[in-house]
Amino acid sequence: MHNHQEAQPPRGRWTDIAGMGTIVQNGLVFYPRLWTREAGLSSKVPLLKHVQDLFDLLEARRIPYVLVGGIALLYYVEGRNTRDLDLLLALKDLARLPEVHITHQDVYFAQGRFRDLDLDFLLTTNPLFRRVQQEYTQTVSLLDRNVTIATVEGLLLLKLYALPSLYRQDNFTKVSLYENDIALLMYHYPVSPGPLLEELKAHLDEGEWQALKEIVDEIQRRVQRFRRGETGF
Repeated sequence: MHNHQEAQPPRGRWTDIAGMGTIVQNGLVFYPRLWTREAGLSSKVPLLKHVQDLFDLLEARRIPYVLVGGIALLYYVEGRNTRDLDLLLALKDLARLPEVHITHQDVYFAQGRFRDLDLDFLLTTNPLFRRVQQEYTQTVSLLDRNVTIATVEGLLLLKLYALPSLYRQDNFTKVSLYENDIALLMYHYPVSPGPLLEELKAHLDEGEWQALKEIVDEIQRRVQRFRRGETGF
């Protein structure tokens, strides 16, 4: 006799129309190329109004921040969907946002919610995050305002820095996403990873750095093969 169990949906998939609607809405809200007056999304998608209000708070309180993560990536390349907003800022400035409900916090990271927005914070108590805030940002026009965003080099530094930890956690899903993000940025922008790897030497142990260098070398080879049309298809 066989025990028949109800099939469970794959992890990470939407399971009903409401779930699909959330993914579609997030695909619109968290796509910064649509954060313009002409797109007119703020009146159609309430979640985008929450994003605008959050940036209003940051501006009004003169809190230095850097937009990073998936949304920043989507400013530079077309890529995956994302469900949260990632900001790099100082711990003392996070304390100046009581409207954000903190759900988790450690030395270098925090998570929270602002109304219906999920937020991830990278804290400048981490020397590399502080370095990105100081040296790897630019100002762009989004949401009809000036927004500070990580440069391509800044995003690569953050994603490369995260890889050893993700490998230690056996987090294959995030590893594959981050490596794909790195490949996309390296394919579309003429960035030499050598200086970035040198910068990371001070923030990783020797074994991690050597493993990361091998990963970057393989990504570079993959990008070069694609550019030459050597895909095998």
